[in-house]
Amino acid sequence: MTQLIEQYRKHAIPALRKEFKIANIMAVPKLTKAVINVGVGRLSKEDKILERIAKDVANLSGQKPTFRMAKKSIASFKIRQGAPVGIAVTLRGSRMYDFADRFINIALPRSKDFRGIPASNVDASGNLNIGLKESSIFPELNYENVKDIFSLQVTFTTTAHTHTEGVALFKSLGFPIAKIKNKI
Repeated sequence: MTQLIEQYRKHAIPALRKEFKIANIMAVPKLTKAVINVGVGRLSKEDKILERIAKDVANLSGQKPTFRMAKKSIASFKIRQGAPVGIAVTLRGSRMYDFADRFINIALPRSKDFRGIPASNVDASGNLNIGLKESSIFPELNYENVKDIFSLQVTFTTTAHTHTEGVALFKSLGFPIAKIKNKI
């Protein structure tokens, strides 16, 4: 059992039940899935680079990613229908908790000038979206072996119903949510 699941069961559930006055333990917000998405954009014509990025995403997530294809042709972007425009992988269960644990404790502290995740990254439904400029912050991707540094987006989906429930859930799980500064 991962450290994050233990923390959720021992600390987060009682704290969230008390804070939001939730009677039923099954109604407590929880993580449901994590989606890792890489937009390939201008690299879509180079098959070898796409395969290397897909291999890196597989090493990062622990499962094989899928290619996202363009739904229609757009001449101004030089995109044809059916051409790969992204690589995505959806994690659930223990793989999701393992990835979230590595993301919080290892990858984010290695990021340059990291001052915490802004609370504004949590949407009105309680889901967290984080964009990363460099994939090399993950220890699975050895910086010397990575030929193509790519950016990626990570989305953590929850069962929370509001922004405040989502922020409270992520704080109780140990996500480094930054405090909101008052605007002058």
